[in-house]
Amino acid sequence: MSNNSKIQEWEFTDYINSLVVRDESVDLEFKTASEGFPNSLWETYSAFANTDGGVIVLGVREKKNNLIVEGLTSEQIQQYKKRFWNEVNNPDCISFNLLTDKDIFEGEYEGKKLLLISIPRANRSQRPVYCTRNPFRGHTYKRNNEGDYKCTNEEVKRMIADADDTHPRDSRIMSNYSMDDIDTDSLKQYRQYFVSKAPSHPWLALNDIDLLEKLGGYRKDRELAIEGFTLAGILMFGKTESITDPTCTPNYFPDYRAYEEDNELTRWSDRICPDGTWEANLFQFYRRVYPKLVNVLPKPFHIKNGMRQDDLPTHIALREAFINTLIHCDYSEEGNIVIEQHKNKFLFRNPGTLLISRNQYYIGGESVCRNKSLQKMFMMIGFSEKAGSGVNKIMQGWHLANWSAPYIEELNRPDKVELTLPMISLFPGDVQQSLTQAFGIERIKELDQKQLLALATCFSESSTNNDRLQHLLNMHPSDITKMLRNLCMEGFLISEGKGRGTLYQVNIKRPQNVATSEGNVATSEGNVATSEGNVATSEGNVATSKRAYVYETTKKHLSYNEIADLICNMTKDFLFLDEIASSIGRNVRYLNNRIIPRMIEEQRLERLYPDIPNHPKQKYRAKNNK
Repeated sequence: MSNNSKIQEWEFTDYINSLVVRDESVDLEFKTASEGFPNSLWETYSAFANTDGGVIVLGVREKKNNLIVEGLTSEQIQQYKKRFWNEVNNPDCISFNLLTDKDIFEGEYEGKKLLLISIPRANRSQRPVYCTRNPFRGHTYKRNNEGDYKCTNEEVKRMIADADDTHPRDSRIMSNYSMDDIDTDSLKQYRQYFVSKAPSHPWLALNDIDLLEKLGGYRKDRELAIEGFTLAGILMFGKTESITDPTCTPNYFPDYRAYEEDNELTRWSDRICPDGTWEANLFQFYRRVYPKLVNVLPKPFHIKNGMRQDDLPTHIALREAFINTLIHCDYSEEGNIVIEQHKNKFLFRNPGTLLISRNQYYIGGESVCRNKSLQKMFMMIGFSEKAGSGVNKIMQGWHLANWSAPYIEELNRPDKVELTLPMISLFPGDVQQSLTQAFGIERIKELDQKQLLALATCFSESSTNNDRLQHLLNMHPSDITKMLRNLCMEGFLISEGKGRGTLYQVNIKRPQNVATSEGNVATSEGNVATSEGNVATSEGNVATSKRAYVYETTKKHLSYNEIADLICNMTKDFLFLDEIASSIGRNVRYLNNRIIPRMIEEQRLERLYPDIPNHPKQKYRAKNNK
């Protein structure tokens, strides 16, 4: 859902409330504008457009980590709107106008006027969006948790290349490559898979070059009067040295690692990477790694239409996630393809950026691929679903297994896309039983997956808030607030407090001792939780963990070291991030983005789940309090 849709659905005051409780982040920027139209607005416009969109709020000042609503005069608002429309349509100022009238909002908050500008993510053909008429030399921006940053010339070139849908990355003809660069065993094995999938397909009668031409592994460019093997052909069937040649993809290094322990410092127990013992093309990498991934999944006897089905939804989801990593990779970017297998999650990482927004990704149905020939090669042997259905298969498989929803992240410097598939049970049996007894099976069935996850989390942890659920749900904070309010209206939750301090509790009278299953990892399609990690907690214990660590810190600016010292002093035992934040009067997002990572790096703080930073039940403890 776009930002302007959210603003239209909410009352202006409610929407501003949902913003001011947050620290500035990847999709939010506050600017004072009290002394004039901020010229830095166009840098943020470029950054939002080239990242994942966002909202600029004019009339709010950030001072010492606090937000001060200063407001604007009616005259300023009209003046700024006129100047904005003049400049957004001026290519000397910004390269592309992405907005319409409905993307700019004005309203009152606490008696003061504000101006909101909602900037969508530019689509692949519109990027890069840049200041002035030159995208290079620091005029193109992107966004991370630290704010706007200037793109390098190489980053800009990659955006320009992605914008050209008529010339996919993997269609490039490789000069001076011949059949000697092809691993013939890989091509023979591919034919065998092809025969198994479509034994009467006419392409099977073709010779190797003609077959590769049909698949996109060999191409004739009639305009330039050249022909040869394509990048896709070399990546899929080439020899290792041919793939990593400086003229091809010198950064290529597919890497699979399996870990037996949930510890980020533990050495891998199994690894597959280019080590000189096999030809490390994409076809062979997939053949070696995929069986290891599905080997840890259950394989119950399943009948459909009278025939045994070996591929269950979770197997299909893993296969789609794996193939997507290979076909959406930007092989010109620094970094490796990384596949990690842990006891309670799978991680798929590839160099590059998403070609669609994260919201579009989760909705699914869009077929936008960086390497179309590679996609075709995998589809022809049944390793990939039809174009546009892959993400839906991933989400559906994990949903049917009752595991926490997969989530995707874009990282930068260098650009990477990281997909995590958690194998964590959404609803441990004891929690599900308690909620069913309290509200009835029919009422529980009426809730969608995200509502049920919010309710189960609230029950397991005694309370929850907006910031806590942002780590679990792929939802905008304002949408989470709206969902929590609806759950309150329907009698499932009760709220306490206002704004950033609002806590939500399940609307039932709980017993004194409630056994919760923390960190349950589903080990079968039936979601049988392992005994490892089950911790019995009680209201008394929860109350103890939240007791007495209340500091008068909200009235003054604190340095990083002062905040870190406070956190170390209070985390004698493991605490949730929202418990830490509420105790020291700081925003969860601010701590999560700027304080906690630095403390982890400095080894002043440790995670309860060190190998899964985004674990839904993550807690923190001072490192010297083991």
